[in-house]
Amino acid sequence: MIASVFSKSRPFNYVLLTFLVVLCFIVYQIKHNFSSPTEDFTFFGIAKSGVILTLVVASTFITNFITKKNGLSKDSSYSFLFFFLFLLFIPSLFNNLRIMLASFFILLAIRRLISMKSLITPKEKLFDASFWIFVAALFHFWSILFIIIVFISIIIHVSNDYRNWIIPFIAFFTVFILFLFFSLVIDKQWITIFFNQIQLDLKFYYFTNSIENLSLTLWLLFSSFFLLAMVFTLTKRPLILHASYQKIIFSMLIAVLVYVCSTDKNNDLLIFGLMPLSVLATAYIEQLRDAVAKEVLTASIAILSLLLFVFQL
Repeated sequence: MIASVFSKSRPFNYVLLTFLVVLCFIVYQIKHNFSSPTEDFTFFGIAKSGVILTLVVASTFITNFITKKNGLSKDSSYSFLFFFLFLLFIPSLFNNLRIMLASFFILLAIRRLISMKSLITPKEKLFDASFWIFVAALFHFWSILFIIIVFISIIIHVSNDYRNWIIPFIAFFTVFILFLFFSLVIDKQWITIFFNQIQLDLKFYYFTNSIENLSLTLWLLFSSFFLLAMVFTLTKRPLILHASYQKIIFSMLIAVLVYVCSTDKNNDLLIFGLMPLSVLATAYIEQLRDAVAKEVLTASIAILSLLLFVFQL
């Protein structure tokens, strides 16, 4: 039933899912932040929660926009649905403003890169994407690895013009100069905080919370399944969409690389793979011809998402 309801792009679906996102966010905040009148019940705490909620909802709509605008969805609202469901795997993100900001800027960058298939104003899109990626790196340094997709986009679309190869470096110096300026004017400690982020940690370790381990394991299983499904079926998809799906695949792989390189490994870092995972899941569900298989897979993800969310409250 879930798959059939979201197989069409209806206003009701977006209203319902937005309501559920807000509801889950409020439940998590009440449980973790506002359970006591003295805990984070301040203007700053409420403002921070409001910003995070805005970023979460905006990210959901941008993911849906990317999917529909670039023909990666057959007029369904699956990408919206899967973004919400996989978001419930990592509810601790509702308290992480820094990672949420970084992922939001990466999302803006990917939106510009995927739209390059039209070859309209490619230089502006390359600059915008590079700019947003370097801004994201200010909040989480290893998100800078997404700059790889900028160069992949250049290779795919506009490699014949040498000026396009210079654009990411122009964006880098633009962000660097702006960051230095505002740091010197507002707070010089920003520079120290940023450079302290530049650390590499390739060690793997399990979390103390078994539910977080389960959430990470299931996330990796679903990611691997949908990623491999796309890799093996890519040649059967319309040729015009190959470049877009290739960027989605690389985005997913780089999201894993960001997790691997980061020093403070936690499930919040999975947010960088949330958009590509939603698109890959949408592509897989839409190509299934068996209605029962669609319902079983979608319902299974929904049930697991709800259970993981409840257990992590």
